[in-house]
Amino acid sequence: MTARLKGKIALILGAGSVGPGWGNGRAMAVRFAEEGAKVFGVDKDLARMAETVERIKEIGGEIETAHCDVTQSTQIADVVRQCMEKWGRIDILINNVGGSAAGGPVELEEDVWDAQVDSNLKSVFLSCKHVLPIMEKQGSGAIINMSSTSGIRWTGSAQVAYAATKAGVIQLSKVVAIQYAKKGIRVNTIVPGQLHTPMVEVRLAGQRSGGDVEKLLEQRQARIPLPFMGDGRDTANAAVFLASDEARFITGTEIVVDGGMSVRCG
Repeated sequence: MTARLKGKIALILGAGSVGPGWGNGRAMAVRFAEEGAKVFGVDKDLARMAETVERIKEIGGEIETAHCDVTQSTQIADVVRQCMEKWGRIDILINNVGGSAAGGPVELEEDVWDAQVDSNLKSVFLSCKHVLPIMEKQGSGAIINMSSTSGIRWTGSAQVAYAATKAGVIQLSKVVAIQYAKKGIRVNTIVPGQLHTPMVEVRLAGQRSGGDVEKLLEQRQARIPLPFMGDGRDTANAAVFLASDEARFITGTEIVVDGGMSVRCG
C-alpha cells in the first residue's frame, strides 16, 4: 500500500457490486484502502460487499460495512452516525448508488421515473445533507459524486430519467462546491462512460443484446476511441486523485472517464 490517503476516513455509498469483478464501488473501496484510507462501505445488499471486504482484507486494509437504502434519510443518518462512532470523522464521501431504466417520457412509467430520481439524485442530496455539517465542523472534506456520460450526451438509447438525474448530479455538485468552498470542502463529479463492469454480464447484456455479452461488448467498444474498454479501476483512480491532497485546488468540476467516447458522440 502507498499513502496518498493515509489516515483518511472514506464513507462509500454503494461499495459493493452486482457480480464478481471491478464495479465502480468495489474498485473505489479497494483503491482507497490501498492508498491508506479506512473505508466505511455501505450497500443495500450486504452480500454484494463480500468480495469488496475480502479484497481489502487481503491487502491489510481496514473496512467496516453497513446496510443502507440511500433513498431513506433516516438510514443514511444512521450509517453516518455509525461511521462517526467508529472513527470520529468523515474525510471523503463517495456517492456511487444509481441505475438506469430505458424509455422516454411516453414509455417510462411514472413510478419508474420517481424511483430513478430517488436512487440517482435524491440519494446524493440526502448524503450531503447529513455529511456536510460534519465536514464543516472539521473544516475539511472531499465529496465525489458519480454521474454518467448519459448526463452530458446522448449515448445510444432513450433513458430519460437516468440522463436527467445524472445531469442533475453534476449541477448539484457545482452548487454545493461553491457554497462550501470557503469552508474547506471540495465537491467534484466523476463521469464514467461505457465501462466493462459486472453490470454488463449481470444485467445489460440481457436487456440490450439478448444475453450475448460479447456482442454487447463489441457494440460498446465501437463507440470508444481508445482501443480498449476501461473498468471500475479507471473510475477508482480518478476518485483517488480527487480525494487526495493532489487535488487540493480542484472543486466544482468533472473528470470524464470514458476513453474519449463523449468527445466522439459530441
